[in-house]
Amino acid sequence: MKLWDKGFEVNRLVEQFTVGKDRELDIFLAEVDILGTLAHIRMLESIGLLGKNELKLLSIELIEIYKQIGKSGFVIEEGIEDVHSQVELLLTQKLGDIGKKVHSGRSRNDQILVDLKLFSRFQISEIVGLIKLLFDTLQNQSEKHKNVLMPGYTHMQLAMPSSFGLWFGAYAESLVDDLILFEAAYKITNQNPLGSAAGYGSSFPLNRMMTTELLGFDTLNYNVVYAQMGRGKTEKTIAFALSSLGATLAKMAMDICLFMNQNFGFVGFPDELTTGSSIMPHKKNPDVFELIRGKCNKLQALPNEIAIMTTNLTSGYHRDFQLLKECLFPAFDDIKACIVLANMMLQKIKVNDHILDDDKYLFLFSVEEVNNEVFEGMPFRDAYKKVAEDIKSGKFKPDKKVNHTHEGSIGNLCNAEIAEKMNKILSSFHFGKTEKAIEDLLKLNY
Repeated sequence: MKLWDKGFEVNRLVEQFTVGKDRELDIFLAEVDILGTLAHIRMLESIGLLGKNELKLLSIELIEIYKQIGKSGFVIEEGIEDVHSQVELLLTQKLGDIGKKVHSGRSRNDQILVDLKLFSRFQISEIVGLIKLLFDTLQNQSEKHKNVLMPGYTHMQLAMPSSFGLWFGAYAESLVDDLILFEAAYKITNQNPLGSAAGYGSSFPLNRMMTTELLGFDTLNYNVVYAQMGRGKTEKTIAFALSSLGATLAKMAMDICLFMNQNFGFVGFPDELTTGSSIMPHKKNPDVFELIRGKCNKLQALPNEIAIMTTNLTSGYHRDFQLLKECLFPAFDDIKACIVLANMMLQKIKVNDHILDDDKYLFLFSVEEVNNEVFEGMPFRDAYKKVAEDIKSGKFKPDKKVNHTHEGSIGNLCNAEIAEKMNKILSSFHFGKTEKAIEDLLKLNY
């Protein structure tokens, strides 16, 4: 079954090539396709294109299909082109000609647009929730280990004293900035394209504001041409947010792989969270963090991958857009898995409390000694030269006390202020509004 069927058979190879992975990937859109259709038929009834009893029959059947999807009882049958065709087929099989009326006033173009926006909106909501859990873990570990010193590096060389409080806290604050990009992606996603039809509107008197409210969108994509132009742009904006988060997780994973190395010995994990070697009995490998690093580095290519596929397309719909699902859908699963595993691992991390007892870290305190001389009245450049000469002559005997008190330093982590930034961004998403709208849409209260 094809929604565009005109009574002739399409070449088999052409059909296979153009359908591609739609049947496989559209399963992920089945629930949101039902939601979009429920909102659309309510609107059709309000403008006289459906009778009240037709609306009721269609709604009952759509909600039943929605429940089947939740029980994994929904399939896109062989020969059916996509999820939209499958849903319409099920309605027509059960209700006859009434089922054929659900497509009035819309095209597959705006149908897939609204499906992708509803699906992406849900994915962003899940990711934001997971980010908050990881943020809390990082902040808890930052407070727990705030007095444990560790080496800081520049150019991969010993630089100055750092602390585990700083290290954990740095990645917590990085997540705050990542969330700002998700906030932008969510705002672009949470606009209703339904009613743009094939990209040029409809001669039916569609009430687009009604479907906007029913689906819990913040606003409309008003211009119908722009609503279609949003395909690809929305995905790319989401990809930038995923890429930013991927960069944070990949850098953290690389740190941990390095810190677990026996030549560093900064952190460790319980045996059950590491893997071994087939021939080296002593090995405890950081496979989880290596895979987080690899998957998240791959995610950093996602915006470019989407841009390359869409950058030279004119306004209006193009079949190239179909391929974006193959990039974006796996990315959602990958990033969620990486956050969950990173959070679990960090809750079990073991920190070495005595790293700086080793004399090889003595030179970390050179800046502290320069600053001490400055406090005694010596000009900074002279103090710098004096400490450098002490190091060169072997006379360097530092005081290993660290007295950093300014905002964001070892002795003043500002974790409460960072948490306040996080909570301010979280409050801007208004997920409750969209959840309530979907909950109401699934009720037979008319």
